[in-house]
Amino acid sequence: MAVLWLIHRTSLRARIIQNRRPTKADYAREIRASVMSILVYAAVFTPTLWMRSNGYTVGAFEGHASALVIAAYVVLLMIAHDTWFYWTHRALHAPALFKRMHRLHHRSITPTPFAAYAFAWPEAVVQALFVAFWVCLVPTPAFAMFLFLGVMIVRNVMGHAGTELHPRGMADHWLFGWINSTTHHDLHHSGSFDHNFGLYFTWWDRMMGTEHPRYRESFREVTNRAPITAPAASSA
Repeated sequence: MAVLWLIHRTSLRARIIQNRRPTKADYAREIRASVMSILVYAAVFTPTLWMRSNGYTVGAFEGHASALVIAAYVVLLMIAHDTWFYWTHRALHAPALFKRMHRLHHRSITPTPFAAYAFAWPEAVVQALFVAFWVCLVPTPAFAMFLFLGVMIVRNVMGHAGTELHPRGMADHWLFGWINSTTHHDLHHSGSFDHNFGLYFTWWDRMMGTEHPRYRESFREVTNRAPITAPAASSA
């Protein structure tokens, strides 16, 4: 809700990517699907944590985890998760899987923050399994995992915000251009189903030739718009 307020009550309204607006039915569907996804994630994570606490995994992280170590683990988790997400996402677009597992998510043609986890239950299982596998196979500081989960949620919500939240010039920057933007994922939802599969970064799309050919042009168009003056607060 805070994201929606930020978008519609500030000058960010000029950066709303699509002309189409989500309907009440879109919001309701996304919220219902998100609740289901939360239940699926809980169903996957509960036995995973039980296995970890009872010694059925490779073990816990030992030793002192400095701030640098924590940061390194978060970055590694993001790189690994981006790889998992890109390839599972592409697989879900295969005709045999799309209808059963991914079509519900793509009903959000104009995504909202509530679409971030609006998955059909089989897709929710696929995405939850990354964390389950990592926890079972890689000893990781608990705080690093906590931070990563926060980053994952925030980045996913940003990707579905429907409004470009990143700074002007980012898509063309030699370094920051590797970071995914809201426009990047919005193009995927608005009809370019064969492009822009990444989550945090753009490098898999670039390497595999799946980045939308007009992505940078679209990003520049959205971020170069003149700001819209925010509406004045109503008096009581």
